[in-house]
Amino acid sequence: MSKKKIIIIGGGFAGLKATKTLSKALKNDAEITLIDKHSYQTSMTQLHEVAAGRVPFTTVQFDFNKLLGRRKNVTIVTDEVTKLDKTNKVVTTSRGQYEYDYVIVAMGGEPNDFGVKGVKEHGFTLWSLENAMTIKRQLERMVQKASTELNDEKRKAMLTFSVAGSGFTGIEMAGELIEWREVVARDWKIDESDITINVIEMMPSILNMLDRRLADKALKHLEKKNVNVLLNHGITEVGQDFVRVNVGTQDEEKVEKIIPTHTLIWTTGVQGNTQAQAYELTESERGSRLMANDYMEAEGHEGKGIYVAGDVSAHMTDGRPQPQIVEAAEQTGHTAAMNIIADIKGGDKHKFVGKYQGTLVSIGSRWGVAKIGNVKLSGFLAMFMKSIVYIMYTLQIRSAYYLFTYIRNEIFTVKSNRNFMYGHTSRMGNVLWAVPLRIFYGFVWLMDAWPKVFGNSDQSWFTSQNRLVTMDWLTKSADAASGASVSDSASTAAATTATSHGVFSLSYVYGQDPLAITNGVPGWLKPLFKFMIPNQDVALFMQKFMSILELLLALALIFGAFTFLSSFATAGLVVMFSVTGMFYWVNIWMIPVAIVLMMGAGRAFGLDYWIQPWLQKVLGKIWYGKSKSIYNG
Repeated sequence: MSKKKIIIIGGGFAGLKATKTLSKALKNDAEITLIDKHSYQTSMTQLHEVAAGRVPFTTVQFDFNKLLGRRKNVTIVTDEVTKLDKTNKVVTTSRGQYEYDYVIVAMGGEPNDFGVKGVKEHGFTLWSLENAMTIKRQLERMVQKASTELNDEKRKAMLTFSVAGSGFTGIEMAGELIEWREVVARDWKIDESDITINVIEMMPSILNMLDRRLADKALKHLEKKNVNVLLNHGITEVGQDFVRVNVGTQDEEKVEKIIPTHTLIWTTGVQGNTQAQAYELTESERGSRLMANDYMEAEGHEGKGIYVAGDVSAHMTDGRPQPQIVEAAEQTGHTAAMNIIADIKGGDKHKFVGKYQGTLVSIGSRWGVAKIGNVKLSGFLAMFMKSIVYIMYTLQIRSAYYLFTYIRNEIFTVKSNRNFMYGHTSRMGNVLWAVPLRIFYGFVWLMDAWPKVFGNSDQSWFTSQNRLVTMDWLTKSADAASGASVSDSASTAAATTATSHGVFSLSYVYGQDPLAITNGVPGWLKPLFKFMIPNQDVALFMQKFMSILELLLALALIFGAFTFLSSFATAGLVVMFSVTGMFYWVNIWMIPVAIVLMMGAGRAFGLDYWIQPWLQKVLGKIWYGKSKSIYNG
């Protein structure tokens, strides 16, 4: 059977989910081509962080090659689709043509300006990485200009930043501006109270898709942070330096008002991608979304291998389309993919049923609201859960690279304390000051390992059979093998017990014997150790192995090579030696020292300065291939 040709238009959450599902199930049955105008997927839910300068733009870029490059049945093409020939089953792009048996249109959505005058010319939308970078530059430009503007009215307009819409995107953008205001006021020597943040909403409440109790908490938090939440304010016109609004409820007579501002960030609504209109598929009455049946097939083209998914699609439930959120996008993409698989391999088709676990809304980096199932959270717990969700997504797409990128950029390297841990995890300390500790710690292990490897017969772990006498089953087997008397065994046990007595202290005290952490292997651990070290021969091999390992770890620490792994391994050795009765409480300091050195201590005056970048470059190229700005298939 010839391989089926599957085209996926759009690499957002829906397109990527469909691609991975199809690739795994149809390894030898299909050739899959993913076409997107970018070489990366954009993490849309973090764009506000880029716009307000909290994280670098690379945080929201998930390169397709790093996500899909090792899948032999997937081809990545950076291009823009211009035509869908449904009769001849051909997708035309600006640079070529692709035949298909099945196609999934998953182009995503775009902002909806509802025809308001001036939005396209003077408003700033937040729906792409390019949008976020444009907003970032606008914010910086306005503050810089205002810092030298002598006219009070002009200066006030420059320092007034307005967000249109109080949905999830609008409130998250406003939340980022709160913390951004703190930073730029300090950097540009501007009084923080001179910077105004407005949320302009035509409805009488905010976050209308969220639980009302949580939405009210969010409103109080915004007001506490001196954000002007302007409810019942309908925008009628956007100018270069003003916003015109009609103020009043539906039952009141509207009053026109002018808000002087040079920056209006438009987040009021989303519609389907208007480029999809060229495909001549059935559209919804509102929002330019492509209608889908229960199987995510394009309505009016059932049985022709044409599916739609993500924000551009509209599957109607109780007269309303599925929400334009990440969960819905992934679920529609999965449904479309599973039905293509069923068509190719046989089996029952899957109906789309939206199942949404909850909602998380950040208001800045340190405070948020969340509803997960029936559990409602706010403040730190909500932000903690949001971070867990992002981490789970990187695990779901099986990308260790983006897992570590997220953790680094969101937790460990943020500036101005802008993370949910209030900056406690993100001190940008110079690892230079850890170099003396690293070298000293390495010599501690070297002095312990040297006599074990090169010492005389009493010191060496290569010749002594009695180093692991704390493991009683080894002592008994050795006694039985040598024919030792019961009294000899008793004497050995008594000697061992005697050495286990001592005085508890975390530092050496003159005249006192230190206390061992454990008196031999604890009973609950004995089954594991008996399995790992069942007899003296294995014990002697382990002694030799551990001696060499200690020596290598010591040298690695001294010279700063693979410091993270070396430090982690020493912490593991301390734990192992402790539970076998071979370590004292006065040595427990070695574990926190190992943890400190794991934070890049080999990058200053150490071999890791060269080794780590080289390894990242070489291993990244081997595993992912070379990332490009344009993929040609």
